[in-house]
Amino acid sequence: MNFWSVLYNVLIVPIGWLAFHLLSLFDKKVKRGIDGRKNLFENLQRDVQRLRSNAKRIWFHSSSMGEFEQAKPIIAELKKRYPEVEIVVSFFSPSGYDHSKNYKLADVICYLPFDSRRNAERFLSIIQPTAAVMVRYDVWPNHLWQLKQKNIPIFIANATFRNSWLRNLPFIHNFFYQVYNSIDNILTVSEQDKQGFQAFQLQHPQIEAIGDTRFDQVWRRSAESRTRHVLPNQLVDGKKVVVIGSSWLEDEEVLFPALIECSKSNENLLTVLVPHEPDEQTLERIEFMLNGTMSNIRLSSLADYKNERVIVVDSIGVLMALYQYAHVAYVGGSFRQGIHNVLEPAVYGVPLLFGPKHENSQEAVQLVKQEAAFVVSTSDEAQQLLNKCLNDEVFRQRAGTTAREFVERNIGATGRFLTRLAKVL
Repeated sequence: MNFWSVLYNVLIVPIGWLAFHLLSLFDKKVKRGIDGRKNLFENLQRDVQRLRSNAKRIWFHSSSMGEFEQAKPIIAELKKRYPEVEIVVSFFSPSGYDHSKNYKLADVICYLPFDSRRNAERFLSIIQPTAAVMVRYDVWPNHLWQLKQKNIPIFIANATFRNSWLRNLPFIHNFFYQVYNSIDNILTVSEQDKQGFQAFQLQHPQIEAIGDTRFDQVWRRSAESRTRHVLPNQLVDGKKVVVIGSSWLEDEEVLFPALIECSKSNENLLTVLVPHEPDEQTLERIEFMLNGTMSNIRLSSLADYKNERVIVVDSIGVLMALYQYAHVAYVGGSFRQGIHNVLEPAVYGVPLLFGPKHENSQEAVQLVKQEAAFVVSTSDEAQQLLNKCLNDEVFRQRAGTTAREFVERNIGATGRFLTRLAKVL
């Protein structure tokens, strides 16, 4: 047991456990995570007993739903090539677990136990994986060290290097060196991320830039979504459609004045608004903001549609399918904490608009550089670009084609990842 393992287990783990439980008194999501882990090992033991004892078994761990979307193309192709391989999927967050607990390609779905050495050892002794795949950046030291001790190959898929000034401090830098050096294969989404990991001068891992499986996943999902007719054809025929995806109040405050002005010169303009959190309070706020300026109706009431100018989506799981109707799409979060998924509209060949806070997405930055996406900072800028995309067909087609080709060029990371994983099967 090295110095960092002792420090982590004597100091960081107890503090983390205490903080996690204190936070659960005030945060419902954290409490759901704690409650969901009750009887974890008993339930896991029962589920694993139904599996074949001699089968190859791959453990996939994702922090939440977004990361698991990146694992899905790998799992789907893995089961296609090696149908006898068993899949164990774990999540850290309750949102990831709740949304994915019925995922059909996994043989076992569970929470990741709290990262104590005892929990990690018990967890691995139950699932007995042939290999472990961590998605993106959610790596937990005790689970990694136990995997290493058991000589179980460890992969990071879609590895992303999260740079910060903290990691440059010698003490913190040395800790992450010990963590990352336990991994066998760090497979990054870009050369930039590869260089970030190489800066640690790790001795053990194979570090390669092989691309991002999100491109494969969004391509596959777009093919499935084209068969979903969320909006009737007769409703959208002849309309110029703006889809606003995953919006927050900060996005809406900029966009609504622009849309009101655009609607004056575009009589056939239809806006489909998909709030990030479509709870009743949010829906009522949006309706209050729109009332008196733009007629609106909820998606669930579409049977009573009377040519309203805005459809407010009051359900989840339909945004990807809605982007196929768009002449132009706005991606939310970019006036708040950071932009949401830009690949979902891009795959349909739709020009994109978003706000200034998009540096968290490498894809958003690249789409702007290639003039497939455009940044708006004010309502006036949003109005000008909306009108440009809606009324300049050459401009719209050029930007949309560039967006789709950007996605197409980056497909293939799933196959490259499986080439590496197959070596341990």
